[in-house]
Amino acid sequence: MTNFDLYQTEGQADLPVIEPNPKLRDASLYEPPPGLRAAVNVALALAQPLLLTGEPGTGKTQLADHLAHFFKLGDPLVFNAQTTSSVKDLFYRYDALAHFQYAQTQKEPLTPDDVEAKFIRYEALGEAIRGGKRRLVVMDEIDKAPRDLPNDVLAALEKLEFIVPEAGKTWPAPPAALRPLIVMTSNSEKNLPDAFLRRVVYYHISFPDAAMLLRIVSKKVDGFGEADLKKIIAHFEDIRNEKKVKLRKKPATAELINWAALLH
Repeated sequence: MTNFDLYQTEGQADLPVIEPNPKLRDASLYEPPPGLRAAVNVALALAQPLLLTGEPGTGKTQLADHLAHFFKLGDPLVFNAQTTSSVKDLFYRYDALAHFQYAQTQKEPLTPDDVEAKFIRYEALGEAIRGGKRRLVVMDEIDKAPRDLPNDVLAALEKLEFIVPEAGKTWPAPPAALRPLIVMTSNSEKNLPDAFLRRVVYYHISFPDAAMLLRIVSKKVDGFGEADLKKIIAHFEDIRNEKKVKLRKKPATAELINWAALLH
């Protein structure tokens, strides 16, 4: 039985234990192109957010994992932008309904600390400000947010302080040594405001050429010689560039890595 025959339409079988390839999620193996390395260094030198665009699967989020690993910042704190997101959501969320229900059923009054513990959940940027150590914050798919949010985000990042009135808390801006690194990603589903683009370090991750794909896959997948990997990549590029068949989504670098791992 091969890995392609684990599931049959008849009978029963024990589910095998298959260890995933640890290299697929190894942040130390990320391979940034030279232009992206330069953009990261500019963002660090200017203490500005780094905005990354590019088609899904080209490594935007993996760069954040890599930077957090490289600068020993722990796991990235992630904020996933939604169509209903507000700037407050970057810092914390307040469960007003649960608080109301508690007030209706319990007679004992709550202290501000009780309210914070029970009904306040700190989000990525809020956790980075109050956590007491330097962290990397990912604001993922910022283009999905309402149009005014990106500019509001930049104003919030300049101050890096926030108030939680429900719990009577004020969190001041951290010192420069603890300021979080900010990485924003966008799939370019809609245009971002020009005023926003002027105040970030912007880099578009182009799809890698064959030579870069070879370097990426050879780091992530064992068991292939260079000649075989070149054949896999050539076939992959044929699929991406097929003119006769219109693909709803072209396979990206992430799919190539997984495909090569599956073939191995």
